[in-house]
Amino acid sequence: MNILVLGSGGREHALCWKLAQSAAVTEHGGKLYAAPGNPGIAQCAEVVSLDEKNHAEVVRFCADKAIGLVVIGPEAPLVDGLADSLRKAEIPVFGPSQAAAQLEGSKNFTKALCDRASIPTAGYVHCTSLEQAKAALSTFAPPFVLKADGLAAGKGVVIADNVEHAVEALEDMFGGKFGSAGAEVVIEEFMHGEEASFFALTDGETVVPFGTAQDHKRVGDGDTGPNTGGMGAYSPARVLTGQLVAETLERIVFPTVRQLRDEGMPYVGVLYAGLMLTGEGVKLVEYNCRFGDPECQVLMMRLQSDLADYMLACAQSTLADLPQPDFANDTAMTVVMAAKGYPDTPEKGGTIDLREAEADGAKVFHAGTKLVDGQLVANGGRVLNVTATGSDTKAAQEAAYRAVKAIDFPSGFYRNDIGWREVARET
Repeated sequence: MNILVLGSGGREHALCWKLAQSAAVTEHGGKLYAAPGNPGIAQCAEVVSLDEKNHAEVVRFCADKAIGLVVIGPEAPLVDGLADSLRKAEIPVFGPSQAAAQLEGSKNFTKALCDRASIPTAGYVHCTSLEQAKAALSTFAPPFVLKADGLAAGKGVVIADNVEHAVEALEDMFGGKFGSAGAEVVIEEFMHGEEASFFALTDGETVVPFGTAQDHKRVGDGDTGPNTGGMGAYSPARVLTGQLVAETLERIVFPTVRQLRDEGMPYVGVLYAGLMLTGEGVKLVEYNCRFGDPECQVLMMRLQSDLADYMLACAQSTLADLPQPDFANDTAMTVVMAAKGYPDTPEKGGTIDLREAEADGAKVFHAGTKLVDGQLVANGGRVLNVTATGSDTKAAQEAAYRAVKAIDFPSGFYRNDIGWREVARET
């Protein structure tokens, strides 16, 4: 089977790396394509040039290359309805429809769905103007959780400690800091507890758990500084006990899939639930309609089942026919190496030498790189995902940082404490 993966980041490199190991590619004469890819992806897939916004171009490529499965990595093409265009052309696709992708494309859509399906989440107010948002602050006690309603590359959330900070952030949002994503804003009550991520695959009817993880959003050590797309992650999240996983499925994930199905927009693909473990039980923070980044990287390092089988089963509504996916018991950890200036204005063009990094079993996934005259250089904010496994979180952490220290990237930086919370629990 020929497979096309759309995307160019560390998540897509991890997906391509795992799909390249699938029997559909290795044993049955299939071929793996990626668009637009990156230098790391080019090591395991044929990189092609496609404009994901040009649906007709993508559909033509799939027809020409007899593509049997399309995997849409990023959220933007899902929200843009690319999966619908592919399904209309009878091309199997792993990823939700435009209607279902509103789970990530609109914070207010998800909050309203939680209301309809009685899914536990934070109290909120949906605001369509700066004046309304300022007035709504009086509904909540600080700290204030402010979210741009639309897609903002993982950066559209601000935790404001006081009213002055909140007003400033709201002025930024409505003033265009996040583009059209900030035209509407959701203000939420602050939930106290620990965050964790739960993943499930679904074909619209059947739901299969697909691992847990915890990531680190703040840019600096000790969880300080502004939010980012993620500076590192580890899996599994052992804080999500079997009891909490069962609660998450029964109270959050199953009702979501049922509600979307009953409203005529069945969800197909991976459902990523950001959770808060509160004193009142598990509550939904938000949904993503694709694998997390960098959570995908640690999930793929632990996954032992054939990824293509599960993705195709989602696309063909046969997920119930497969056994539960198999994950290694080891812990996987990824450390993000970012370009100086991230998350504001990252410094591009810094040279990278990572030849020594994978010497003892680590895997370096490319997130924002390109080749210039044969030299690997930084081409984004988050540049590399240095990923390793170990018998526990401490061992995985030590292996990941050994690989980080073996990389020559003078204009890069990274957090030194990825996994600190879980390491502390283990000791």
